[in-house]
Amino acid sequence: MKTVAGETASWKRDFPVRWDDDRRVTRREFGRFLAFASLGMALATALTALVPWLRRPARRAARRIGAVADVRVGGYRLFRYPTEHDPAILLRLAESRFVAYSQLCTHLSCPVHPSQDRRQLVCPCHHGIFAADDGRVLGGPPQRALPRIALSVKDGEVWAEETAA
Repeated sequence: MKTVAGETASWKRDFPVRWDDDRRVTRREFGRFLAFASLGMALATALTALVPWLRRPARRAARRIGAVADVRVGGYRLFRYPTEHDPAILLRLAESRFVAYSQLCTHLSCPVHPSQDRRQLVCPCHHGIFAADDGRVLGGPPQRALPRIALSVKDGEVWAEETAA
């Protein structure tokens, strides 16, 4: 483009554009690319969400946690249930009272640990606090109680039966 005096406009000098190169990607092609990229991201997100669900066993078999005598009153024992990838914690609250929970905090899955007095489970990452009696939230950012694991005591052994609702 020429100016009145016959000189090239300053913006054309500063930003020379070859019109053949300018039309390589059309708006329609760019829109198609964005649509396919969005579809790919949606599929990747769906697969990421499905992996833990697919990893779970269809039927959860009972698993021996340990002998009753191995856990003193006020003590705890770490174990894995329902799979080897799922940490859990067994607490002995009284002589004949055991409770077990998933050890993963319901906020961001950091491991919870018993407090010094053993009446609470504490998440050190974001200071979430759960009641040892029933797993309910006592403080911090978690919004849901810890998932409880059903237990049974048979012949002096503690067994994890299934994950309770």
